[in-house]
Amino acid sequence: MNRYWTLSDRPVGAWPEAGTFERREDPIPTPGVGQALTRTIYVSLDPYQWGYKRRGVEPKGAPCHARTVAQVVESRIPGLSAGDFVFCTNGWAEYGLMGEGVPRPGYMVPRKLDPSLGPISWAVGVLGMLGLTAYAGMVLQCAPKAGETVVVSAASGGVGQIAGQLAKLRGCRVVGIAGKPEKQRFVTEVLGYDACVSHLSPTLAADLAAACPNGVDAYFENVGGACFEAVLPLFNPGARMSICGLIAHYGDAPGADAGAAERAAAEARGVTVTNLFVGDYVADHHDAFLNEMSGWVSAGKVVYREDIREGLEALPSAFAEMLKGGNFGKMLVRVGDDSTRDLRVV
Repeated sequence: MNRYWTLSDRPVGAWPEAGTFERREDPIPTPGVGQALTRTIYVSLDPYQWGYKRRGVEPKGAPCHARTVAQVVESRIPGLSAGDFVFCTNGWAEYGLMGEGVPRPGYMVPRKLDPSLGPISWAVGVLGMLGLTAYAGMVLQCAPKAGETVVVSAASGGVGQIAGQLAKLRGCRVVGIAGKPEKQRFVTEVLGYDACVSHLSPTLAADLAAACPNGVDAYFENVGGACFEAVLPLFNPGARMSICGLIAHYGDAPGADAGAAERAAAEARGVTVTNLFVGDYVADHHDAFLNEMSGWVSAGKVVYREDIREGLEALPSAFAEMLKGGNFGKMLVRVGDDSTRDLRVV
């Protein structure tokens, strides 16, 4: 049987709660022509997924949407064999189909993975859509120049940790916004940011101003709320801002558009604001990104931290914890055996 989590029949509240998700099981599907059956190994948990669930994007009764790393069990796709590792969108399920006729978000193209590039879990992280998101927002949208000051909110999270390092590679002064002291130390001592302030501090605005004596030239937005309000008065003429996420507002009433309010406030100060949708960059930039990022990671120029929880049963609690900032690094849940872990040090 294929065990999976789906949204329950209860209304979805502002944030996940007991009863939001229901575990079910169905027979393991059989692949048709042009399809492959895959066994899920890693499930990626990301803030945007809560918006999918609240807006009713996911079909009722279907496994909760998520990007996944899986291994092929049976294939009817030319060039794909049993045992191959793939990036796909099995969601919160132990098994899933990929290939012709399988519903998926249009820009999340399933693909075969090369384990020699790094741990296979990185396909939903630094060498996947998450890494491309950081690359698109920081390199292509913010376009930081040497000597500029760049601020990144949620700096120790999956996207933030990569975005800030890309700005450092371009010779910028990079200031992070994180939470607990251990996250702040990670941001400065491991990621190499020049400074990091805490969004938990009652003096956040003053702390950030002190860390950015020359103002802010580029802002990679993951949070919104108090973080944005602290950055707003520091923007320099010609500043750029990429809105990747607004996790502080993901519990707002459906239909509320916090992004529009941020955009208006920033543009009133002359800031160039761009919403970040990674699907816009897959066709033209994915291959170049993967080549560059794999080289940076191999050379130690970009480091990457994962927060991996264990077991299918952990998905609802890990998801809720991630939305509250309880993760330390990119949040994943391992729901199946990863045979490649014995081949490398992770």
